[in-house]
Amino acid sequence: MLILQKTSMLSNTLVTNEIKNSAGTEVEFSRQESVGRKTVFAQVGEVPSLQHRLTISHQESGVGMKLRRRSMVRFDKTTLSGVDTVTPITTSAYIVLDHPIGASSSNAEAANVIAELLSFCASLGASTTILYDGTGNGAVTLLTGGL
Repeated sequence: MLILQKTSMLSNTLVTNEIKNSAGTEVEFSRQESVGRKTVFAQVGEVPSLQHRLTISHQESGVGMKLRRRSMVRFDKTTLSGVDTVTPITTSAYIVLDHPIGASSSNAEAANVIAELLSFCASLGASTTILYDGTGNGAVTLLTGGL
């Protein structure tokens, strides 16, 4: 059963606390390009040689009950190396949702797994506070390579 999706179009500028960095400070982005099922935003005021990008893309495969959508939200940020301060380095973080939309009657379980992932990365145990600073259980695991 194909899920009827509510289609939303992000505004051309992402402001008013839509995106925050690890200090909890707003980071503003502006739409740079949209081609097919992919949109790229750039940080407002970025240095051209040190790009900071948000990419959102969707890809569908299969047909009928086997129809799946793979959606990705990805941040890439280029900075100067902390070792030699001249070498550009890029750090990336992304979330991918692979959802069997042809065999699902709602987005409920997809919403559940997104919530579980976000809460694991941005909180501690029973905490209801969102931690932007990388100290959530899952964030620490990602940052330190721990299991």
